Amino acid sequence: MLNVGKFVVESGERVSRHNRVSSMKGPLAIIAGRSNPALASAAAATANVGVASCELMNHADSEIGIEIRDNVRGHDVFVIQSTSSPANDHLMELLIILDALKRASANRVTAVLPYFGYARQDRKNRPRQPITAKLVADLITAAGANRILTMDLHAGQIMGFFNLPVDNLYARPVFLKYLQENFGDGDAVTIVSPDAGGVARARAYAKRLDAGIAIIDKRRAVANEVAEMNVVGDAKGKVAIIIDDMVDTGGTLVKAAEALLANGATQVVACCTHAVLSRDAIAKLRGSNVSRVIVSDTIAHPNFPEDDERFVRLSVASIIGEAIRRIHEESSVSSLFEIE
Repeated sequence: MLNVGKFVVESGERVSRHNRVSSMKGPLAIIAGRSNPALASAAAATANVGVASCELMNHADSEIGIEIRDNVRGHDVFVIQSTSSPANDHLMELLIILDALKRASANRVTAVLPYFGYARQDRKNRPRQPITAKLVADLITAAGANRILTMDLHAGQIMGFFNLPVDNLYARPVFLKYLQENFGDGDAVTIVSPDAGGVARARAYAKRLDAGIAIIDKRRAVANEVAEMNVVGDAKGKVAIIIDDMVDTGGTLVKAAEALLANGATQVVACCTHAVLSRDAIAKLRGSNVSRVIVSDTIAHPNFPEDDERFVRLSVASIIGEAIRRIHEESSVSSLFEIE
């Protein structure tokens, strides 16, 4: 549950005093939701702007209230809010902030979703199922967003759920630097996709590391439970680096590590952008054959084991902040990833 009471993000100065760039869209302003204020502050520092003063609260009946204390009339506003656990509370908070900004006459509002929740519900697998990712996209649009900025979407086609411009960023530059420094590249490593759907993501890493690629063929009995795994590709004598967009319950990583070690891998490293880490995932990974779990800070997990060397969290604030600056200045975002 969200903490009851008030949560205030103070800028220290009014927003207009922090602006260092100008735009046809108006002065730049950043609003931080409660899902990940540390990431929002770090991203704002990269964009060279302060975080607008905003009061968020939970009323006695659990309804969410908001008051934006800085003037945002005519501003180019970026709202940073991951729709992570508790997903429904954080999503509702985002919608309320967007509505407040629309009614405060902001010129343009960008919803910055470092982690886009409900992304795995992007299609109907059985009759009478919803496509909740599309529903969430419609809600964000209806609430007043003019564009979307997100990172490592679970599936690229989700961008098509929005009738708005969508920029999908990649945590890849941050992860690649860490992997090269700690595990080498070329013949020393094999990049592993945990399923067929992640092959394009794994191939992008393999290309930049000049490494081979392997694929895990997995069969699920029910959601979040893997029944069987087979390795397609060569991992013998190499460090197997599993590349995925998120780690949820950890079941896939644990079984994948067992399969890769059985196929001759010397060690298994997991590299996942979004640290969902639900249920007993942390304990499960601690007791597994995964030697290192590398994640980003798109999700502010309250129980992330900072003191455990097996778990590494890297910040993507610089990528998000630079993308915000470029969108505000109407310059290229894709060129951020062309020099890797």
